[in-house]
Amino acid sequence: MSEFDAIRPYYDHEVPQVLARLVASRELAQAASQLVLPSWLGNRAVGRWLTRLILRLKTRNLGSIRDCQNVVAGLFETVIKQSIDRLSVSGLDRLSPNDHYLFISNHRDILMDSSLLNYLLQDAGHDTCRMAVGDNLLSNSLAADLMRLNKSFVVERNVEGVRAQYQALGRTSRYMQHSLQQCISVWIAQRQGRAKDGFDRTDPALLKMLLLAYRDKGSDQEPLDKLLQVAPVVPVSVSYELDPCGPSKAHELATVDLSGSYQKSPHEDLKSMVQGLMGPKGRVRLCFGQPITQASSLEDLAAQLDQSIVANTRLYPTHRYAKSVLEGQNVQDLLNSPSVRALAAQLNELPEGERPYLLKQYANVWRNREELGIT
Repeated sequence: MSEFDAIRPYYDHEVPQVLARLVASRELAQAASQLVLPSWLGNRAVGRWLTRLILRLKTRNLGSIRDCQNVVAGLFETVIKQSIDRLSVSGLDRLSPNDHYLFISNHRDILMDSSLLNYLLQDAGHDTCRMAVGDNLLSNSLAADLMRLNKSFVVERNVEGVRAQYQALGRTSRYMQHSLQQCISVWIAQRQGRAKDGFDRTDPALLKMLLLAYRDKGSDQEPLDKLLQVAPVVPVSVSYELDPCGPSKAHELATVDLSGSYQKSPHEDLKSMVQGLMGPKGRVRLCFGQPITQASSLEDLAAQLDQSIVANTRLYPTHRYAKSVLEGQNVQDLLNSPSVRALAAQLNELPEGERPYLLKQYANVWRNREELGIT
C-alpha cells in the first residue's frame, strides 16, 4: 500500500468500478438530470430514470481517467453555456504544453476555479492538472468519487493532534512533489477555503507546507530553490462578474461576526458546489500570470503571487457598483448592467445587516489593488 492511497486520485484500473457505483447513484441522477434533460422533465422520476440510462450509455466504454475527463469536459461545456455569459482567458501563451507547472490561484468557488482551469488547459492542448481539495468536501461519497475521478487529491484538514496534523501536511507536500516529479501539473488555492470576503492574499502557511517535502538536511540547496527547480509557480487570477454563492457567504460572515462562529448545515458544501456550478456568473475570466522561477524567500514568493493575482483580476461593473454603494455614491447609471441588477436583487433579498458583507466581497477587489499599489 502506498502512503498516498488515502489522498490520491483514482488510477485508470479503478475507473470501471467507480463508474458502476456512480451510475447506480440516485443522487447523481437527480443532479445530472439538470444538465442532460429539459428542465420540465429533469425533476420527474422518469427524468431520473432517463438520466441514469444516459449515464450508463455514456460511460460504458470509459476505461481511463482521460476518458472520464473528456466526458466531464463535454458536460462542463453545458455548465458554461447555462451559467456564464462570456468566458475569456489570457496568458496561456506564457505556458508550454510540454512543460508542467504548480498553479496557485485565488479561490472564490469550491469547484469552478479549478474546473475552469483544467477545462481551459485541455481546450488549449495542455495536460490537465491534479487539483487539491479539502477533506471536508469529500465527506459525501458521491462528491468524493466524482472529484477523485477528475484528478483531485485530498488535503487532510480534519486531523486531531499536532503530530498527526504535521504528518498529514507532510504527506500532502510529498504527494505534490511526487506529482511534479512525474511531470504532472498541480493546482492549489492560495489559501485554505474560499476568500468569502473577496480579499485575495497568499497564506504563508500554505507556502511553508509546500516546502516540507524539500527540506533535506543533507543538502545545501534551499528548499524554495528546489521547489522552483522542479516546477515554475504560475499565479492564476479567476474573476467572476457575479458570484452565485455571494449571499450565502455574506450570511456566514455576518453570523461569525455576530456570534463568533458558524455551524454549517448537513450537505451545505454540496449545495454550494451545485449553486456555484449552475448559478449565473455573468462574465468570467482566467488569467495565467508570468511563471515564477526565482524567489529570494517565502515572503518574496508570496508577494510575487499576490501582485500577479490581484493585478490580473478583472474589474467588472459589479465591483464598481459595490464600491459606489458602500461610499454612498450615485449608482443609477450602473444599473444598466444586467449583472449589476442581479447583484442589486441579491442585496434586496438579504437581511439589512448582511448586505455590507455581500458588497465587500466585490468592493474588496478595489481594496486589494489599492493596498498593493496597483493602478
